[in-house]
Amino acid sequence: MHLLRAILTPLVAATVLAAAAPLVMAQNRGDETLLEMQQAFRKGDRKRLEQLLPAARGHALEPWAAYWELRARLSEASPQEIQGFLQRYAGTYQEDRLRNDWLLLLGQRRDWPRFAEQHPLFRMSDDREVRCYALLIDQIKGTAPATVAEDVRSNWYAQRDADDGCTHAAGELYSYKLLAPLDIWRKARLAAEANRPRAMRAAVEIVSTDALPQLKDVLDSPTKYLLSRTTARGTVRQELVTLALVRLATSDADNAAQQLDSKWGVHLSPEERNWVWGVIGKNAAQKLSASAAGYFANITRDSDLNDDLLGWKVRAALRAGQWRVVGKAIDAMSPQARQDSTWAYWKARSLLAGKPGDADRAEATKLLEAIAGTQGFYEQLALEELGQRITTPPAPAPLTAEEKAAARANPGLNRALYAILLGLRADGVREWNYTTNLHQSGGMPERELLAAADFACQREVWDRCINTSERTKGVIDASQRFPTPFRRSVVERAQAIGLDPAYVYGLIRQESRFIMDARSHVGASGLMQVMPATARWTAKKIGLNNFTPDQINDRETNITIGTAYLKLALDDFAGSMPLAAAAYNAGPGRPRNWRNGPVLEAAIWAENVPFAETRDYVKKVLANTTNYAAILTGQPQSLKARLGTVGPRDAAQPEVNKDLP
Repeated sequence: MHLLRAILTPLVAATVLAAAAPLVMAQNRGDETLLEMQQAFRKGDRKRLEQLLPAARGHALEPWAAYWELRARLSEASPQEIQGFLQRYAGTYQEDRLRNDWLLLLGQRRDWPRFAEQHPLFRMSDDREVRCYALLIDQIKGTAPATVAEDVRSNWYAQRDADDGCTHAAGELYSYKLLAPLDIWRKARLAAEANRPRAMRAAVEIVSTDALPQLKDVLDSPTKYLLSRTTARGTVRQELVTLALVRLATSDADNAAQQLDSKWGVHLSPEERNWVWGVIGKNAAQKLSASAAGYFANITRDSDLNDDLLGWKVRAALRAGQWRVVGKAIDAMSPQARQDSTWAYWKARSLLAGKPGDADRAEATKLLEAIAGTQGFYEQLALEELGQRITTPPAPAPLTAEEKAAARANPGLNRALYAILLGLRADGVREWNYTTNLHQSGGMPERELLAAADFACQREVWDRCINTSERTKGVIDASQRFPTPFRRSVVERAQAIGLDPAYVYGLIRQESRFIMDARSHVGASGLMQVMPATARWTAKKIGLNNFTPDQINDRETNITIGTAYLKLALDDFAGSMPLAAAAYNAGPGRPRNWRNGPVLEAAIWAENVPFAETRDYVKKVLANTTNYAAILTGQPQSLKARLGTVGPRDAAQPEVNKDLP
């Protein structure tokens, strides 16, 4: 711990203001206590937390210690004790975090008076379940906004698992006739598609408790349920058949299509048929099946689908070259979805396809100008559609000494950095994000965000530096958003093996945000997030003798192995950056299959990547790469030039690295 204490020493003085209780300077003696308390909290060891808490008094992270101890027994704590905590740590993340937890407990207990008393003091306001409770109370009091039903519905639909707050609020609004039966059944459909049986049952229970026994049959075996019935009279039975078809479509889209087309279509309403065809089309599109566009063509009204299903209809249409379908499906999306840069870009492209008239060109230009910029994949593509290239934006005015000092004196930022450097990364990240984004309404002003990002940069906490700087809208500090740590190692190693250093930086930024000890949930490690088996294979391939997996976290070794593997993947995919990036994220086998089919411009191919994580990853790595190239070369860059086209492997060419793991 001696090295860690040396790192943390400059932070100690700044944390004196970080809590309501007086702090002592010899705080590092309690670091081990804090680490042990976090482990006890994770294990739910209430007795150990109680024993350790006195030793954490006066520590810079005392608010965390006190939060863990009280949170572990919150259901048994008295209101007076909770209020005492909220007062002692007033203004901290931990105060608002505990109030969030208490509001959820009060909602579950239906303690509406105390909930109504506490909710106005809740600063984060980012918990959907709390929001649903609050809307319900407003409805009970007669002070609900005109949008109460829409607000509850959107929050409820966004909850993947069954929660008490939004489910209870939806049930109550249904009883008030503010939500229609279709609103409830659509939630059940979403849960059926996401394989969330508890959420599915909770929704059906609101609208038809009598249907629960049949719902069990739907859940146990949708195929058996469909085969055992010949008709579907009445809304409830129609919806149960719809749920069975949705469940079936998630595992066997072609079978569901056959059932709908040959038997059940005539028994369902047009809206129900359209929804099921949407789910069938989505699942076919996720398998890159040529039948996807045909399934979507059975939909008679796009407005019967939600944004997710419409998004997959657009992707299938892009893959099939159906530009009119692309435009119509995007038109049917919600206003919020249409503003997303993804759909704004493809809507513009649909207007420019074929033989556009002056009105089409004008509308497309307006859409492109609204999103064009350097910050993301579609923003960069829009910029190029307008005839421009990607360059490094002008730097904002330098931060003043006063602005930097204010960031260094911010208690929440200091506590967050202390926690991160101590090894409590998840807790520190949460407090940092709260301090920059939620502590004050609308988050920090832009100059304060730049100063906070600078504070993180100076401490080499690169992920907070990048993410905080990315929140600015009016100005872009490229040096913060696209830092180049370990520049000599990265550039020299990349150039030595014929790899573009900008591509390496673009990948590292997405993989680890330059966190040296980053470790993924699947076991990938280090800057370039290398898996142990991949590391062993690559080390052997490049002749790195005496390699052992524990060396993956060594910076130089990680860069050496990561860049070598990336180069091998790039060679295997004939220099295609999108395909190699997909291989790095999802393994080479999947993109080898995903490339089969028609030859596509790579932006269309990337948008059709079946896995949401990999789809997002490929786009971000390529956008990062283009920005890093502008920084490293000082020259205008083209994302389109890096994308190219994607299609089946040339059978005449040998597979370069067939055993690539």
